[in-house]
Amino acid sequence: MALSPFIANLRSKIGNDLLLLPSVSAIILDEAGRVLLQRASEDGKWYVIGGSMEPGEQPADTVVREVKEETGLDVEPVRITGVYATETVTYANGHRCEYVATVFLCRMIGGTLCVADEESLEFGYFDPAELPELRPDHRRRIADALDGRERACFVVR
Repeated sequence: MALSPFIANLRSKIGNDLLLLPSVSAIILDEAGRVLLQRASEDGKWYVIGGSMEPGEQPADTVVREVKEETGLDVEPVRITGVYATETVTYANGHRCEYVATVFLCRMIGGTLCVADEESLEFGYFDPAELPELRPDHRRRIADALDGRERACFVVR
């Protein structure tokens, strides 16, 4: 995972201590209703597409930027489908983060799908009923986005 200058600056001060970071995820469907997923270069696993916000960014702008940087696609956010906090994620370099993810259903409006940065090995479209192995929170993001509700989902414990 490439560190933004903002996060790199924080890490220079706090090392591997836990960071709580705002983030976004994009649920993107093709014409057949299949979900676009990314296979990450860091661990070879499949994930929904997304990333961390930068200072001064709006969440909708972040999702547009992250999708373009990672996939080469231009998207338009259609609606927020959920807001979720993750469990602690520990990266290979020891950095620990928890993310608060705003998840958007997005519509493709242009671009060409390609591996556009070092974070991805490949992309694939998957039938929602036949998804590859995913973290449970990513599986939930997809299910909630596709459940037909007009309101955003969230977790209450």
